[in-house]
Amino acid sequence: MLKTLISSTACILGLLCSNASAQETSNRASTHDDWSVFVESNPKECWAVTAPKETVNKRDGSVVTVRRSKILLFVFHRPSDNVKGQVAFTGGYPFAKGRSIALDLDGVIYDLTADGEWAWPPSPADDEKIIASMKRGAKAVVTAQSERGTVTKDTFSLTGFTAAVKAAEKRCAG
Repeated sequence: MLKTLISSTACILGLLCSNASAQETSNRASTHDDWSVFVESNPKECWAVTAPKETVNKRDGSVVTVRRSKILLFVFHRPSDNVKGQVAFTGGYPFAKGRSIALDLDGVIYDLTADGEWAWPPSPADDEKIIASMKRGAKAVVTAQSERGTVTKDTFSLTGFTAAVKAAEKRCAG
């Protein structure tokens, strides 16, 4: 069920989270340093989201240029489905099947489960641990492999994360 929720937001995120469109959309509720908060009303959904500060793509150990769609890290809420604080990552390409995605939060590694272009923690308890680590951390580094064998390393700033997550949670409370 959680996978379906994330997939339903894919279109919204694709439209809203580029720098240009995020500044023009009417449903961006707030910004907090490197993170933004968005709200949808039907169904009620709120999320804190950021794009990477740095992206490195390697194939056979060499840096390569690749084409990827939106690369985003976010925390999602949908009260009507009792989803509160779901961490998700979209890498902008189909992930290699059977490979986990590594989320490094200041040296602590968490494994994310991949499905297509999306990855998330295996359980709500893992979401809680990751969010707690993100609140204490300075950066998040996500390492994954594409179906074509390219290894990607995306580095996200956590500056503003705590305020953005609190704002998203508050907007979806009640």
